[in-house]
Amino acid sequence: MLSKQVGIMVDTAAVIWDFGGVLTSSPFEAFARYERQHGLPENFIRQVNSVNPDTNAWALFERAEIDSATFDALFTAESTALGHKVAGRDVLALLAGDLRPGAIAALKSLKGTYRLGCITNNVPVGHGAGMAGTQEKAQAVGAVMAVFDHVIESSKIGIRKPDPRIYQLMCETLQVDPSTCIYLDDLGINLKPAKAMGMRTIKVTSEAQLLEELGALLGRTWD
Repeated sequence: MLSKQVGIMVDTAAVIWDFGGVLTSSPFEAFARYERQHGLPENFIRQVNSVNPDTNAWALFERAEIDSATFDALFTAESTALGHKVAGRDVLALLAGDLRPGAIAALKSLKGTYRLGCITNNVPVGHGAGMAGTQEKAQAVGAVMAVFDHVIESSKIGIRKPDPRIYQLMCETLQVDPSTCIYLDDLGINLKPAKAMGMRTIKVTSEAQLLEELGALLGRTWD
């Protein structure tokens, strides 16, 4: 995929990306399949993650305050308390999505024109920032991560979205003002702080929608 610049948006200095659910398929799709296969209520795993969102097993693991064994035990207890026992280790196995080639091609086409950053909430499992399940996939993800000027992983710095500090840290590192940034994420709760700082935001629901809205903001079309 190539991009054609059809207009110059001089007020854009940086494009900042989430990883999972933006440059890859959403883990929520894998959660939904798991729920159907195990007869669980729709969105049950997301419900577990939404209870005590700053202190639950998921939040602790994304800040690397616990290990995978502790996450397994805590998540299992949290899900059981909500009426359905789901092992935390089963959830971890669902995290690594498939790379979206169109989104990645668009990302690469912006290299050199804009500062590029990635802010990802991840956990210390699997291989690399994308928590890949195999070395082969880790290499593919690593090639994507190499495109960015800077990558922030929650599990490495102990701060996770939507903490405003993580967005500010990215802007400081890229040496850009938030008002000159576009931020893409698949979760509305993670977009709110970025928008409050002055960033233009895109809530990603699909690869096609991502390309359409990012193209509109940048004055580009994607072939």
